[in-house]
Amino acid sequence: MSFINSLQPELAKLPDELRLSVTVTLKQWHEQLAELNLDFKPTPEISASIVKVWCASLFISESALRQPEIVVDVVNSGDLSTIYTDRHYADKLACLQVDNEIELMQKLRRFRRREMIRIAWRDLAGWSEVSETLADLSWLADACIQYALAFLYNEACEKRGTPLLADGSPQQIIVLGMGKLGAYELNYSSDIDLIFAYAENGVLPDRKETSYGEFFTRLCQSLVKVLDEITIDGFVFRTDIRLRPFGDSGPIIMTFDGMENYYQTQAREWERYAMVKARQVAGDFKTGAQLMAMLKSFVYRRYLDYGAFEELRSLKLQITQELRRKDRMENVKLGPGGIREIEFIGQAFQLIRGGNEKALQTRGILDVLEILGKLELLAPNDAEQLRQSYCFLRRVENHIQQYQDLQTHDLPTSAAVQQILAYSLDYPDWNTFKSRLDTVRHQVHAVFDQVFSITKSAVKDQHSQQIWNGLADDEELLDSLSRYGFHQPAESLAAIKQFKNAHSIRRLTAKGAKVLDRLMPFVIEAIQQVDNTDETSKRILDLFEAVAGRNVYLALLAENPDALAQMVRLSSASPWICDYLSRYPVLFDELLDTRSLFEPLKKEDLDKQLVILLAAIELQDLEQLMIALRQFKHTNMLRVAAADIMGVIPIMVVSDYLTYIAESIVAHVVERSWLMLTDKHGFPPGSDNNPKGFAVLGFGKLGGIELGYGSDLDMVFLYDCPDGNVLTDGEKPISCAQFYGRMGLKVRHILDTKMLSGVLYEVDMRLRPSGDSGLLVTHINVYEDYLKSQAWTWEHQALVRGRFIAGDVNLKTQYEAIRCRILSLPRDLVLLKTEVREMREKMRDALAMKELNKFDLKHSKGGIADIEFIVQFGVLSRAAKNEALTTYTDNVRLLEGLQEDGFISKTEAEILKVAYCTYRDYGHKLVLQGERAIINEAEVGELSTQVEQIWHKLME
Repeated sequence: MSFINSLQPELAKLPDELRLSVTVTLKQWHEQLAELNLDFKPTPEISASIVKVWCASLFISESALRQPEIVVDVVNSGDLSTIYTDRHYADKLACLQVDNEIELMQKLRRFRRREMIRIAWRDLAGWSEVSETLADLSWLADACIQYALAFLYNEACEKRGTPLLADGSPQQIIVLGMGKLGAYELNYSSDIDLIFAYAENGVLPDRKETSYGEFFTRLCQSLVKVLDEITIDGFVFRTDIRLRPFGDSGPIIMTFDGMENYYQTQAREWERYAMVKARQVAGDFKTGAQLMAMLKSFVYRRYLDYGAFEELRSLKLQITQELRRKDRMENVKLGPGGIREIEFIGQAFQLIRGGNEKALQTRGILDVLEILGKLELLAPNDAEQLRQSYCFLRRVENHIQQYQDLQTHDLPTSAAVQQILAYSLDYPDWNTFKSRLDTVRHQVHAVFDQVFSITKSAVKDQHSQQIWNGLADDEELLDSLSRYGFHQPAESLAAIKQFKNAHSIRRLTAKGAKVLDRLMPFVIEAIQQVDNTDETSKRILDLFEAVAGRNVYLALLAENPDALAQMVRLSSASPWICDYLSRYPVLFDELLDTRSLFEPLKKEDLDKQLVILLAAIELQDLEQLMIALRQFKHTNMLRVAAADIMGVIPIMVVSDYLTYIAESIVAHVVERSWLMLTDKHGFPPGSDNNPKGFAVLGFGKLGGIELGYGSDLDMVFLYDCPDGNVLTDGEKPISCAQFYGRMGLKVRHILDTKMLSGVLYEVDMRLRPSGDSGLLVTHINVYEDYLKSQAWTWEHQALVRGRFIAGDVNLKTQYEAIRCRILSLPRDLVLLKTEVREMREKMRDALAMKELNKFDLKHSKGGIADIEFIVQFGVLSRAAKNEALTTYTDNVRLLEGLQEDGFISKTEAEILKVAYCTYRDYGHKLVLQGERAIINEAEVGELSTQVEQIWHKLME
């Protein structure tokens, strides 16, 4: 009686209607302890928790009455007060002695019951966080599966022989844990979803010549039986193997090859979602890594898969309809605002972005939500709210299940059990708890609704739906198009019909066609915002036709109204944008974030991005390197163009931004090429991890910081090595001359190799010594000698805009000194003027516009080329007496220097600068309109005449 008296303070805290039954069971249990002479030694903390645990869990109180020694052992051993490590269960089971399958089943079930009592007690007493409870349950399942498999495998091998891999080593199966087991998030009474696989086929050397497939099938059947079968001792874990390929109709276990074929050709969309949390939990972890790598490529796509929203939305709708049918909406897992909605939110972003954002390739939902908040893919406040809500809901779910160890997620309907649940969660009554639960679920569902746009899925005006579906006669459709602002409705309607009959559209899958049917009414409505509705419509239809085979991009627009509106505005302003998106549709993602879309990066920020991007790529993975660099370039080019088109940045700095992109890419290509070559051949003498003895020079628009959207790169490669015959210090040594030659080849290969994602840049190397017939990489001493004794005047002109771009900074210093010396050479001014003028006239004759009243911005008289030649002549003619003229490479600052030198007047300098900048502005705009750099002569008639007059004054 003293035992019950000692518990009176805690019993007094119980609601009146619960106190009697708890007192009775505690008294019965205490009497059993006395009868069995069991010495129960609880700590004060444990004594204080007994009443609450007994009240909150019939599973524990009934287990204590049926097997009193289990509870005594859990308490007296100290395990109840101990936080387990991930190896604790496996280490305990390793000490378990088992002789046969029957004994295995019995001991695993008793082991499981003991540990489930400990886990529930710690949770109900408030000693463990939700994360500890979920991890303990998952570790327990892992350990039981591993122990059972090891025992059954050894027995099977003794009976039938051991299956072998091709290398002669024993072959074990791979067991994948799916869902919550895979993510270490197992709930208290959860079943475990397993998939089985094995690496290689073969035949055992037994009398029946048993195939490996048959051997492993029997092994899996035995494992499921050991874990799942209900005996007098209960079960270990309810085991479900229906997530395997082909479900119940498929084989219990498949080879890696069979699984790969299935997932690549026949797997349904929901199976991708199931694989997000897949984890190997038992078997051969070495060969299992191969299987996991294959499955990762199935789950995570390289492109953004916005179709996941529609698939998960549809799946959630099916679940909700089923719950309504069964009147089970008060389900904390599947109901509105429940656990599954939080998981779907995280899963959607994982499937959509996980291929590109590697951090999202993780299993735990709490980790996923934290990453989504940090990346601001979810509002940080929403991400944190979901994390807290998830922990709350999982605690509620576990307490529901810990009451009777039943696999249920429904709130109790009995008033007594409702009171017990509220009490176990530290709420004074059911209504207080239910109010808090409803608030949490409402908050979760609000975020789910926002993410999946359930309330925004309908078009505003049914006329747009009618236009797309053609559900009216042409007269009515034309009238509807007119109301949407189409100025040429007949032509636009014909374009829509032609689009619908295009080959790529007719070949769409049912899923793709559904996405397009959902998207197009939105497009028709969105086009109202622009003035050139008909032209914009045609551009967008051409774009959609080009990307139709990858309907994930159409899904992106269907799921993101802001991105669609952005695309419409940009398409209206520039056909170049549509063409760029059609060639590189991966850029659709950039439309989602207007902050980054209209904020081109300065060079230091580009460099930081590239460092992070390239760090994730293995050193010798050339293909992935080139793909990543191309996507980086396309992304940042789009940002510049978008900011240019929408007037966010001054046109004067467009070339600066485009040049920053090229410089950053070239610098990182040089660094990566150096690392790849030194990894293979070792270092040239006196060098280290940084590119030493190699330099890239930029000429023309690259050197002059004047790149346009379609500019190629004029480059020269230099190297410096005291003795070209000296070998590198690696395992495969080559001479220094060979090393730097290969360095140049690799840099060029990375830049201008044509891939599906295009080239990085077209590279022009004709300005190197001896042009195309010369060596790709030139020794710096040879380079200076060539410029002094063999170069033509036009090569000295090109040197005016020659600039160090990347590589060894020591070579930069040497090159700049050479450039200064060459540009400052004394020259015969009459001869120089004649040669410069003759070269310009040859260019004009070959390239200038012959069409009447048309002006070629570059080659016509008074155009860009005339200004450039004036600058080059000025520098070459005056630098011998004014070395400051060799400082800069861009034409604007060179003009300012020539004015200060007295070569041209202030008025002439201003005219040439205004003309030069105006021509470049026109050029950028024309490119973005998809047109050539040719305008009506009258648009720049006065400017070109003034430039021409200055040309005649200085050059004739």
